[in-house]
Amino acid sequence: MSKKLRIKKGDNVVVIAGDSKGQQGRVLEVYIEKDRVLVEGVNMVTKHSRPTKENPKGGILKKEAPIHISNLKVLDSTGKATRVGKKMDDKTNKLVRYSKKTGEVIK
Repeated sequence: MSKKLRIKKGDNVVVIAGDSKGQQGRVLEVYIEKDRVLVEGVNMVTKHSRPTKENPKGGILKKEAPIHISNLKVLDSTGKATRVGKKMDDKTNKLVRYSKKTGEVIK
């Protein structure tokens, strides 16, 4: 059985702890087995690459590294960090994610 995480691909998140604290970005990928998330423009690391056919010069590249899911919070539509809950939607009878701060459904 897989873990149930409250952050999904495409969510806008803010970093609440670590070197990248305060930075915001969109979730590019979620690694469920490692509890880590790849966020656009956050937790940038330098990677040294050898010359290859695709990149003949090689050199030093900047790229995103995965960040632990406990260091992130989802941003709601007002742009504030919030915790995420799950509840049954009255209209569709489906389980939906909602903002614990405002109570509105997160798409």
